[in-house]
Amino acid sequence: MKDIAQLLALLGDEKDSLLNHVCKSISKNQIHLPNPSHIDTVFLQSNRNGQTIRSLAQLYHHGRLSDTGYISILPVDQGIEHTAGSSFSPNPIYFDPENIAKLAIEAGCNAVASTMGGLAMLSRKYAHKIPFVVKINHNELLTYPNKYDQIMFGSVRDAWNMGAVAVGATVYFGSAESDRQIIAVAKAFEEAHNLGMATILWCYSRNDAFIKDGMDYNTAADITGQANYLGVSIQADIIKQKLPTHNGGFTSIKFAKSNPDMYTKLASDHPIDLCRYQVMNCFSGRISMINSGGESKGETDLAEAIKTAVINKRAGGAGMIMGRKAFQRPFGEGVKLINTVQEIYLAKEVSIA
Repeated sequence: MKDIAQLLALLGDEKDSLLNHVCKSISKNQIHLPNPSHIDTVFLQSNRNGQTIRSLAQLYHHGRLSDTGYISILPVDQGIEHTAGSSFSPNPIYFDPENIAKLAIEAGCNAVASTMGGLAMLSRKYAHKIPFVVKINHNELLTYPNKYDQIMFGSVRDAWNMGAVAVGATVYFGSAESDRQIIAVAKAFEEAHNLGMATILWCYSRNDAFIKDGMDYNTAADITGQANYLGVSIQADIIKQKLPTHNGGFTSIKFAKSNPDMYTKLASDHPIDLCRYQVMNCFSGRISMINSGGESKGETDLAEAIKTAVINKRAGGAGMIMGRKAFQRPFGEGVKLINTVQEIYLAKEVSIA
């Protein structure tokens, strides 16, 4: 493991901007920051029942980031979302879901998130060793021509029966099918809470009309921020979101409603400010937001993962959920990459902006 100075050197020319930036748009005093008492200070005031709070505690108090308020999750649902052959060809051992569980355990993750079928095969052997997050809906790519819609692959009750501490689901906000997805996931999250499980929402924007003049506003801060707000409104306990790349989706595409203050007083073009706007939309950080690690690009994966972790942590986010960068490389290298990202959240040198 490289020391923290070596890791931060990977930020290159952006090091000073990312490590010394101070958020003046939304100050850190305006948000609930990740901390060891997060469950007590946030969820004990909520409607979550005792069993759900215990499930949240299992998730937050497991692995290398235990008792910090930060979360590191290994997500492997790409066998459905991106086809198994495409996802696992770089490292075929992950066709076997047991190696997914082994990777999450060896890397000291807070939880492993994967498919209903994959985790069901392992539940009696591993559900008591690492928290399970069962993904209950997916977009499948076997339909021709490809469609982009999240459909249910399993039930909340089955996830509970296999010992899962949480269910995960995706909503493609902005899509033609989003109304049905919101209703289905809201009902599933209600059932999960009634059974005592936590809920994690893959909170994505998906609409081809959000791409204009060569700019993809599906990852704009204003659009993803509003997606976050809808996600916490259907009682997600944790939001998974892509790192924002820019802003101005509402104004460029000319839809929804916006206020000039959103782009001046509440944000700037700095990546940490854009990410903080996402956090603000998670009930001012009461609901933890973790950013996704994104696709694997090979040699640049480590530097990209470090950059995402620094932006997320300094913005007030609560961690990363990184899959392809880890499992599309040899097992030991995947463990080291996850551990390296965890070091950012453990390092006092990386403070809240």
